[in-house]
Amino acid sequence: MSNDYEADLITLLDDDGMEHEFEIIDEIENDDGHFIALLPTFTESGDLSSEPDTYYIFEVVDEDGEELLTEVEDDDLLNKLSEIFETRFEESFYEEDEEAEDEE
Repeated sequence: MSNDYEADLITLLDDDGMEHEFEIIDEIENDDGHFIALLPTFTESGDLSSEPDTYYIFEVVDEDGEELLTEVEDDDLLNKLSEIFETRFEESFYEEDEEAEDEE
């Protein structure tokens, strides 16, 4: 078995023109739109958050044929998306644990 893992990384610019690197940890597309969950890579001191389990949810929108990420401003939608992503994270985590136990 190979334990090779390569993170899917994306670099975003904030309003001040500073670059921040994130790992794409999940994507969902549903009736509400196309959404992406990003985890900061914390490659620099003073990054966006000091919490290791903080992730960000953005909506992927098409503008003139180019994909852009926008903030989800609707709190109800953001809460709904958070629940979906966190359920998927937990399911993925437990699947990985079960696979590791099966290998022993």
